[in-house]
Amino acid sequence: MSEENGNGAADNKEPEEAPVEPTVEAPEHATATEGAEGANDIEILQAEIAALRERALRALAEAENTRKRAEREKDETRQFAISRFARDLLSVSDNLNRALTACPPEARESADDALKAVIDGIEATERELQSVLSQHGVKAIEASGTKFDPNLHQAIAEVPSEGKPKGTVMTVVQGGYMIGERLLRAAMVTVAKGDAAAQSEAEKARETGPEA
Repeated sequence: MSEENGNGAADNKEPEEAPVEPTVEAPEHATATEGAEGANDIEILQAEIAALRERALRALAEAENTRKRAEREKDETRQFAISRFARDLLSVSDNLNRALTACPPEARESADDALKAVIDGIEATERELQSVLSQHGVKAIEASGTKFDPNLHQAIAEVPSEGKPKGTVMTVVQGGYMIGERLLRAAMVTVAKGDAAAQSEAEKARETGPEA
């Protein structure tokens, strides 16, 4: 049955539908602008990421260099800390060499067994001392017959020498030593003056000058 309203008439009124809002489409240029802005944001983020990565790599490289430098300085400090002590030991080696030089081979052959034992003991001590120095990075400088090097040698005299180029190390008066890559003690040497005849000819050539 239909319900009647106050006037006695049936209420057959249909419910009203909600109004539909008209759809407004975004302009094409607005969509393109938003896409361009998004691309720019991505490029900016990528650039920032690349910059951060570069900074991180640089920081790692600097940290590695610092670590290596610290290790190198530590090794150098440990090695060169004994320089003064090693230099003092060289005096002991010099005295042992002098003792052996004072006994030439012919004297050794004619020496009795007791003296030979003493000489053998001195030689063994010298070898052991050189071995210990070598274990701590102390090496003898090869000087005899080489060209004079002011960074390694200390010339105490010039001596005449036929057939030897000028500046050749002739004799080593006192041995020189290196510790690592540093000079511990320069070798005291005598140096060849050079061929006297050739030197005289060279002087004459300088005095007369070039021929016309």
